[in-house]
Amino acid sequence: MSQLYDLWKSFNRVPVVGKRAFSVAFAKKAPYFGSIHPLVNQLRPNYAEVIVPNRKGNHNHIGTVHAIALCNGLEMAMGALAEVTIPRDKRWIPKGMTVSYTAKASSDITCIAETDQEQWDTADGDLAVRVKGIREDGTVVIEGTIDLWVTLKKK
Repeated sequence: MSQLYDLWKSFNRVPVVGKRAFSVAFAKKAPYFGSIHPLVNQLRPNYAEVIVPNRKGNHNHIGTVHAIALCNGLEMAMGALAEVTIPRDKRWIPKGMTVSYTAKASSDITCIAETDQEQWDTADGDLAVRVKGIREDGTVVIEGTIDLWVTLKKK
């Protein structure tokens, strides 16, 4: 398993505070993530959840969570998933994102990234990570894919 996953498990030995501390530390690695005040809620190989809070700093002009804040949460979830899932002999870089906004984001939004292990094991180039954001009432407010470029590490 990756160092990030080991860190996640270590932080989560402390209920509630552990998730917040891990989220702050992870956001420091890519500082733009910190702008949405995310909370990494779940993390394991092939699955990650990041909660984007319904707070004024994340709002758009109509008072709902801004589309780009949602994309930021999806990208953070995808990055965490990629780091804890990718085989040690491979590397990844994001290539693009395609999303559809399907409903108003009028609550905290749980951003989810998912893959299947076979995708990683056989990846040689494109790999599509499935992403979606879900409102507290279960409504999907954003969904799509984040495309990665996955290659073998150079020796």
